[in-house]
Amino acid sequence: MGRRRGSAVNKLFFWVRRQSMKVKIFLAVTSVLSCLVGLRLLAKDTSQFFVASESVHAAGIIVLIYKLTTKKTCSGLSLQTQELTAIFLAVRLFCSFTMENDIHTVLDFATLVATLWVVYMIRFKLEETYSEDLDNMPKYYLVVPCVILALLIYPHTYHSYLSKVMWAFCVYLESISVLPQLTMMQKTKMIEPSTAHYVFALGVARFLGCAHWIIQVYESAGAYLYLLGSGYYFWLPAVLIAEAVQTFILADFCYYYVKSVVNGHLLVSLPPV
Repeated sequence: MGRRRGSAVNKLFFWVRRQSMKVKIFLAVTSVLSCLVGLRLLAKDTSQFFVASESVHAAGIIVLIYKLTTKKTCSGLSLQTQELTAIFLAVRLFCSFTMENDIHTVLDFATLVATLWVVYMIRFKLEETYSEDLDNMPKYYLVVPCVILALLIYPHTYHSYLSKVMWAFCVYLESISVLPQLTMMQKTKMIEPSTAHYVFALGVARFLGCAHWIIQVYESAGAYLYLLGSGYYFWLPAVLIAEAVQTFILADFCYYYVKSVVNGHLLVSLPPV
């Protein structure tokens, strides 16, 4: 059963929905800034945000694995997003081996293996439940622009040009890899719980990644934006924009996800476009 319509949470959502766009933007900005301040107070090292981000992403994949193994269906799940995820994880894992080789390498490897398993299940074991007609966004629409951007704007390190371009490519592709999944959900309108949990985990992961860059820029009084970059030092601004883009893309879904959860609903319902 859902929560009572007269509950405090429902009243809050109803009050927010009645406000003007300016008030909604103000409330959103205030909420984000409050979260950033809270995160900064909790974490002594902002690099911990990346570990937390990758851990949350891995947790989202585990939810998908549970769905595929117990319910024997991949309905509502985008194969395109999973394959794009596998691509950027594979590229990032290669770069991690050559550039970092730390805890991020372990997390990326585990997440890549899990993602490849999900791709295998959708393609070969549960293909009868896969809605290919709803998941028809061509991958090259997303991959090609990321390749072009990576060739122009990449980090300035002592590593090879290829490694730097590959690292930039995986950053850019990660920021938009969720688009096929969100497009598919917009077509279906009702999202079953496991898929909703997974996409919400992506939203949290991206917010943590974005929080790292925002806090670094703030604490360096903006100087951090112009460090370690090529193409007139556009690398870090490009990274920040990429993180912000995916956070913004997922923000609307996360709002409806939280609204559904606090109301006790099992399915997340999206409004008509």
